[in-house]
This record gives sequence, structure tokens and C-alpha cells, in this order.
Amino acid sequence: MTPVRLEAITWDRLSDHLAERLSGLEPTDGSPWPRVAFDGAPAARPGDLAARVAEGLRVRGRPSRVIDTHGFLRPASLRFEYGHQDVDAYYDGWFDTRALWREVFTPLEPGGTGRVLPDLWDPATDRATRSPYVELPPGAVLLLHGPFLLRHWFPFDLSVHVRLSPGSLRRRTPEADQWTLPAFERYERETDPATAADVTVRADDPRHPAWNG
Repeated sequence: MTPVRLEAITWDRLSDHLAERLSGLEPTDGSPWPRVAFDGAPAARPGDLAARVAEGLRVRGRPSRVIDTHGFLRPASLRFEYGHQDVDAYYDGWFDTRALWREVFTPLEPGGTGRVLPDLWDPATDRATRSPYVELPPGAVLLLHGPFLLRHWFPFDLSVHVRLSPGSLRRRTPEADQWTLPAFERYERETDPATAADVTVRADDPRHPAWNG
């Protein structure tokens, strides 16, 4: 793993800096919709940072849409095919990446419709959510958050990795989810997200993050 130099910051300043950066972000492929990753384990709460940045974009007059990859889980029959605590299945098969491509990324390609599906599957009921499509106006920013985002070939224009040290990840992961920890160890080995991301945020202290911005 390549060391990443970080500096201390507050969450308010961090989200403000990111919102300012994203307010001027333009895709490199000619799409009118920038696509941004907020990558991190559930215990790192990348969705919280995505929501803060969305509010910062709103006050700057730039629309955005926050989407949680947990709304694109595969049905329980597929997630739990090899048991409820199979680490490889969690890493490789819980999230419906094909649906994310089809319902989120393809509509935001150059010449796309801009009509994205905010979620597809409700894990609580194990049924389709039947949520209506949402049309993103040109210039709106997609803020996608969830784990393992940087191991796929998703066409992000900017990526933010919210990192926890192994000790912090263990302490902040609920007991019922401790079995998932080896999947995040594998992600670190295979992807090195702190290096792969454009921006890394260390969130070991929930009150005092640090970043490499």
C-alpha cells in the first residue's frame, strides 16, 4: 500500500471544499453529467459525506442526485446462495453491478437520457422497490456511495475514498457484520483504494477527519 499524506480538517470544511470542487467539475468523455464516487465500508458512512456535499452543491446552484448502492443489492436467493456469511459472495455477488450500469451509468453517457433509477431492490422486503425514474438535468452531478466502488470500471469523473484503519473498521462495524471484514481486507490488497481514489478521507476519529485534498 502506498502511503498517502493527509491533513486534518473538519467535516464542514471538507464537504465545503468538495462541493466547491465539484461545482466546476466537467466530465472528460463529453457527458453533461459528472459522476462521483463516495467509496467506503458501511462503518465509514460514505453516504453521510455524499449528503453533505449534495447540500453544498445545492447552495451553489448545482443540482445533484445521491444514490446508495445498497438500493441495488441482488435478491436474497442470490446473495445467500452460499450461506448468509459467505465473504466471497459479499465481495463479488451482493451488489448488482449490471443493474447499476444499466439504470444509472448508461443513461448518463454522452447522448444518454439522464433518466436514472434511484434504487431497484429493497433488501428488507426482498422485493423490487418500484421507484420511479428520476431525470437529471444537464450538469447535475451523480453522487454514488457504497463499498468496493473502485474495483469496477465505473466511469467516475472523481472518486472519494472514506477510509478507516483496520482497528477502527473492526470497532465500528456491528457485531452482526463482523464477518464482512475479510472482504474489506481483500479490497485493500487488490485495489488499494486510498491510492486509487482522487481524494482520500481518513475517518478514524468521527469528529476530526483528515484528507489529501
